[in-house]
Amino acid sequence: MSDIDEPIKKAMQDGQFDNLPGKGKPLNLDDDPFADPEWQLAHHILKNSGFVLPWIEARQEIEKDLAEARAELKRAWDWKQTASQKTLPAQIEQQWQQSMKIFQEKITALNKRIRDYNLQAPSDRFHLFVLNSDKEIASLTSD
Repeated sequence: MSDIDEPIKKAMQDGQFDNLPGKGKPLNLDDDPFADPEWQLAHHILKNSGFVLPWIEARQEIEKDLAEARAELKRAWDWKQTASQKTLPAQIEQQWQQSMKIFQEKITALNKRIRDYNLQAPSDRFHLFVLNSDKEIASLTSD
């Protein structure tokens, strides 16, 4: 035990920390202690108004667009699997090939946005991996 631990432990046992303000309430960790104090109010107002940093907004948009692209391809796959007998197999396959081509184009565009986003993100722990359209298609079409 360090030299400071003993007096703290004794103070706790004596109840000296029992009546502190905010006891039993969660800590307010919204304020960044490392932020420039002159900008702290501005950051607080922006956050409470629903604004986020540009790189966070870019990530949210990428994730939303990826989810939409996956959903569109999944709908096309489900249609292919349940297409009626009135539709010719060649037409079904042609429609599926067109859907995959559109998906691959969207993945190519998303990969460009992911690379741009990775340049903006402050740390590599926030980076996104580029997408492989073939693996995406395989995972969406496996039953």
